[in-house]
Amino acid sequence: MATLFKNIKELIQVRNEPISFVSGKEMNRLPTIKDAYLIVENGLISDFGSMDNCPEIKADIIDATGKMMLPTWCDSHTHIVYAGNREGEFVDRINGLSYEDIAKRGGGILNSAKKLQETSEEALYEQSRMRLEEIMQLGTGAVEIKSGYGLTKDAELKMLRVIKRLKENYPLEIKATFLGAHAVPKAYENNKKGYLNMLIDEVIPKVAQENLADYIDIFCETGYFSVEDTELILEAGRAYGLVPKIHVNQFTAIGGVQAGVKFNALSVDHLEEMRDEDIKVLLNTGTMPVALPSCSYFLSIPYTPARKMIDAGLPLALATDYNPGSTPSGNMNFVISTACIKMKMTPEEAINAATINGAYAMGVEKEVGSITKGKYANLILTKPINSYGFMPYAFGANQIEKVFIKGKEMKYE
Repeated sequence: MATLFKNIKELIQVRNEPISFVSGKEMNRLPTIKDAYLIVENGLISDFGSMDNCPEIKADIIDATGKMMLPTWCDSHTHIVYAGNREGEFVDRINGLSYEDIAKRGGGILNSAKKLQETSEEALYEQSRMRLEEIMQLGTGAVEIKSGYGLTKDAELKMLRVIKRLKENYPLEIKATFLGAHAVPKAYENNKKGYLNMLIDEVIPKVAQENLADYIDIFCETGYFSVEDTELILEAGRAYGLVPKIHVNQFTAIGGVQAGVKFNALSVDHLEEMRDEDIKVLLNTGTMPVALPSCSYFLSIPYTPARKMIDAGLPLALATDYNPGSTPSGNMNFVISTACIKMKMTPEEAINAATINGAYAMGVEKEVGSITKGKYANLILTKPINSYGFMPYAFGANQIEKVFIKGKEMKYE
């Protein structure tokens, strides 16, 4: 049976004509309908409009008086398949060690890789399942999940199989990214080239053969992988149909953004350090810049210069970077608040960045990311609030009452 939401105080992110993403000044335009209705049939948005035109139909009726409705968040950058945690490193940083210092001592990504290699696939699935259910309750209705904490052939494939199993068992849109080039493992400590060759010759063909990933990614950063390494990996992945993405400009700007544009990367993510030439090369491309403000918050590093980028005409997406080392949170509501508070984005820009632009950044903009007929009914119903600006304003409280994925309310204990 159809579901009719009626008396919606404001229906947010209404797009009658499908769009891929919004850029520049358009990011500050958020189309809405006040006093609205929305109809869900067979898991899809079938109709919506002003209550003045609400049809009389046989349906389950949900009265949304005083409440707002918007599309679920699209989190295009996470690492939620991981083992254990790293709160010890959190304390180390409080005591003065930098992220780079911890990595040099065998912490960081290598620490997570060791734990993951020792964790069974079933245990890894159980830990990851709980995190996925948590972020769904917080309003996420589409998510990209990366490997990269395995750093061996078997462990990387184990991660990707867990992601595939999550995709099979949960109703939200899930995209998988192969990030074998996340760090150089100890076994290849003095042989980075050998590690990259192993990924290219042994792992990428297996990933493609078993259809375990949509995207390929690499950490292009000083002390990790160079621009030359990045182009090598992206080319290898592209040969097997894996669409490029890049972790880039987190601590230093070394030309990785230019490599992303050269390889038509779907997204370039982090971007805490942005030069004028990095902004310029992204203009009028299909590559989506993605900011991860809760990572900046947690590590006390600079925030992506959103104002400068948007004012220059760029689009921007927001994502969590949910991972055990630099962002142990998948709360997109906090990301949106932080973007407004610390990056000076307007609520309109932040909501666009977390919905339609986030959907584009993981290739699901035709399915989710806006209130559009024919898209999945992945919906957030808020508690009674004054305006959508109250969501980023009240940064410490959850303003979500219910989350619907494909029209069904999500309930997890």
